[in-house]
Amino acid sequence: MSNVAIGFTGIGIGLILLALRVQIGVALGLVSFVGIGILLSWRAAWGIVTAIPFNFVGDWNLTAIPMFLLMGFVASEAGLSSGLFRAMRILLSWLPGGLAVSSVGANAVLAAASGSSVATASAFARIATPEMLRYGYHPGLATGVIAAAGTLGALIPPSILMVLYGYLAEVSIAQLFAAGIVPGILTALAFSAMIVVRCLVNPRLAPRVEDRFTRAEKLAAFQETWPLPVIILGVLCGIFVGFFTPTAAGAVGAALAILLGLLRGKIDFAVMKRATEATLMSTASIFLVIIGTSLLGKFMAISGVPAYAASLLIEFGTTQLMVLLAVSLLYIFLGMFLDSMGILLLTMPIILPMAREAGLDLIFFGIILVKLLEIGLLTPPVGLNVYIIKGALGDRVSLTTIFKGVGWFIAVDLVLLAILVEWPVLVTGLPSLMF
Repeated sequence: MSNVAIGFTGIGIGLILLALRVQIGVALGLVSFVGIGILLSWRAAWGIVTAIPFNFVGDWNLTAIPMFLLMGFVASEAGLSSGLFRAMRILLSWLPGGLAVSSVGANAVLAAASGSSVATASAFARIATPEMLRYGYHPGLATGVIAAAGTLGALIPPSILMVLYGYLAEVSIAQLFAAGIVPGILTALAFSAMIVVRCLVNPRLAPRVEDRFTRAEKLAAFQETWPLPVIILGVLCGIFVGFFTPTAAGAVGAALAILLGLLRGKIDFAVMKRATEATLMSTASIFLVIIGTSLLGKFMAISGVPAYAASLLIEFGTTQLMVLLAVSLLYIFLGMFLDSMGILLLTMPIILPMAREAGLDLIFFGIILVKLLEIGLLTPPVGLNVYIIKGALGDRVSLTTIFKGVGWFIAVDLVLLAILVEWPVLVTGLPSLMF
């Protein structure tokens, strides 16, 4: 059996293990260890397995991941985001489908603080969806908007996926953050416009909310929400102005969240304990995946699979559009079965050489990948955000209804993806101006 055949066999066995629900880091690490042992020697495999985890986990640049996670968990546990939906509701409830539009706006703000799509969707599944159902919103709309708007956590900076992509592709994380701003805002606006149009055409989807709010209620709602924008602006402005690096920005954001929580009397030992435990668990899970996929990358390089895949691509043409189309089809397919971080880390050793060969701007390419990963969070049968909503609501709404509800948002995402490919300046323009 040739080296390339061994490489593809390893990928196949890895996918089988993932289908059997083996943890992705464990599955990929095991396949890589055995594959390297067969290709080189068991001694070489053991040496690689002992060296790579230390080199990756000990890399200073990856400290941004636990710090951004801590920032988000502190903000959540300290209740700094608790009034966010209410504030957006006061601003936007007058629109057709106003509660759903408010959910998009609130998700966009929280996404910038948490950096995690799953965390964002989980928070608003318990806050906004029951409120919409109480006002008679169609269950598909009430759940679909939270599942879809939660994906903004991957695109609006700071984003854990962007940190990982920037590290692996060796591109500026600050430029990636800047590149995600316009597509993130466009996505939020497009979701909102689609909701308004649908509710104008079919008012039964979302009955009008006739609530009236006093000035005191409005002031109280906005007083509850100001800490979150302060944290977000402090982090992003510090990065873009150059006060600190994206790596240090996570620590600054976490410190800001703790400081504002203390000033508002929302932080005690129990809150910090919960936030720290959640951060440690999430960090360990992410790093285990990173180690597994790093080992897979070494296995792929030794087997020659990336070079073989690139040569196949050359036969069909190496135009940028061809590469983007191939990657889009691959990501949409994998998104039906794997989580977004697993897809990104699993495919980078193969698709990154293709992107370089085609001469793609790696900042632009990274944002397109994140956009594709957003779609993967919604597609059946394993749309992770859909299952988050289902888990939060129990039997109140069926899984089929939620998947039908997100269909409209997937369509909008695909249109936006085509727009970004047609006009790359929407992605690259802001980083070019700022850096």
